[in-house]
Amino acid sequence: MKPVRLAKVSLVTLIGLHALLVGYNNIVDYGSNYEFVRHVLLMDTTFPGNALRDRAIDSENLHRLAYALIIAVELICAVTCLAGALKLAARINAPAADFDRARGCAVTGLTIGFVLWFFGFMTVGAEWFLMWQSQQWNGQPAAFRVIVCIGLVLIFVCQPTPDEG
Repeated sequence: MKPVRLAKVSLVTLIGLHALLVGYNNIVDYGSNYEFVRHVLLMDTTFPGNALRDRAIDSENLHRLAYALIIAVELICAVTCLAGALKLAARINAPAADFDRARGCAVTGLTIGFVLWFFGFMTVGAEWFLMWQSQQWNGQPAAFRVIVCIGLVLIFVCQPTPDEG
């Protein structure tokens, strides 16, 4: 048994499945999270008299485009992570150097997810559109949890894999 390799494959798989489920949910229950994106972009629940309210986007077409982009990136993250997990699993019994060379797709998928949740939600959503000011539409805590999980898995996957017996 190769526990470190199994852990890397398993954790990348779990991130991929999480992103797949999030993307799937956003498609099947489109309206729920569309409202989230719409209100964040409208900035209609930020603090009254907000001096940065001119950043708000009122276009429904741009709301739908932003949401479609989020869903697409979630699904790209999912597919890339799952493909990366399969590539790692295919080399589970290879020498450690070969196993590590197979992690490129997994690292790419994890990075895509990290960029989506960190840049998309924490930087653009929370800071540019001031999502943090909203009592109802603040997705920062949820985004942070995902960022931490992905970040930890990314660090772990990028560590050299020991030769296990």
